[in-house]
Amino acid sequence: MDFEYWWLIAIPLFFTLGWVAARIDIKQLLSESTSLPAAYFKGLNFLITDQQDKAIEAFIEAAQSNAESLELHFALGSLFRRSGEVDRAINLHLSLLDRKELPNEQRKAIKAELAQDYLKAGLYDRAEELFNGLDDSRYKQPALRALLEIFIREREWQRAIKTATELERVSGISFRKEVAQFYCEMAIKSTLDQDDQSARHALEMALDANKNCVRANIMLGDMQANVKAHKLAINFWKRIEFQKSECLGMVANKLLHSYRELGELNDGIALLSQYFHHYKLPSLLSVVFEITLAEQGADAAANLVLSDLERKPSLQTLDQLLKARSLQSKRPNSDINLMHQTIRYAIGNRNAYCCDQCGFKARNFHWQCPACNAWESLPAEPKETAA
Repeated sequence: MDFEYWWLIAIPLFFTLGWVAARIDIKQLLSESTSLPAAYFKGLNFLITDQQDKAIEAFIEAAQSNAESLELHFALGSLFRRSGEVDRAINLHLSLLDRKELPNEQRKAIKAELAQDYLKAGLYDRAEELFNGLDDSRYKQPALRALLEIFIREREWQRAIKTATELERVSGISFRKEVAQFYCEMAIKSTLDQDDQSARHALEMALDANKNCVRANIMLGDMQANVKAHKLAINFWKRIEFQKSECLGMVANKLLHSYRELGELNDGIALLSQYFHHYKLPSLLSVVFEITLAEQGADAAANLVLSDLERKPSLQTLDQLLKARSLQSKRPNSDINLMHQTIRYAIGNRNAYCCDQCGFKARNFHWQCPACNAWESLPAEPKETAA
């Protein structure tokens, strides 16, 4: 194969062009970095080392020495919000808006920051007005999310439903679960207003939005039980098995009560026993244990929990076994009673519902996490957590 002599010229040429390009990039980088004030880098260093107060001071100095840089002002405003100094963030962004001859894009960016300030300050009317004005595609989704947060906090459920539906259309992300919960909240309000028809309609809309909305069927069953329509109530609660079986423990006592009212308690016990043997839910075991103890005695109750304790060791099941054992003997056993009290104390301090979004631990179940406000993020069954 003949050697191509033109490569002798091309290789040094390519090397030279690469060297020149690299030098241009380095010069541009140095130029950009030297145009930033030294206080900017000091502020970044303070942020990295979690010294927020010093970072704010450094960014104030940087913004003052580079008054035309909106990015520096936005960073400073964000720091003000994070540190709880919302008034300073509002004043900063209002002063930026007072500048004359601002391009429309910059004005929108400042309004977006100001709207966040108002939201953080709890000035929802002002925040809502600004977010509604941000119709640019870049701000559409963040504005809708902020508006949804406002309507939830103000408990304006109809507007929350409308906003969530629009956000779903724009983002392509499903908000069916949240919409169903908003309808449930509307049903609660209607119930308090003694408007059962509107409450029932809202719960039907909840199931239309999300067929797996357990809360809607729980509430529909409660409404029927309140008017002594126990067969209808049972039918609503039994649907939960096909929606989310781990939530059956929420209606176990309700089912027993309605079966008792119908004079069919044994059928209720059989149904819950069937649920427990199929799904092995601790909350179901607790209900079945108590009714077995009351109706069939300590021996039957002890056998029930002993087999489950052998399958899966648990403080809660051990507590139930000790309770049955203490009742089996006609003579009081102080050792068993002492162990029972100790286990009961440990369970009271260890069982918790843990949010799968933020990790918040709650002693009681909530449909909406009290910490991060996520819907249906707490498990239906509490877990034994570390002491």
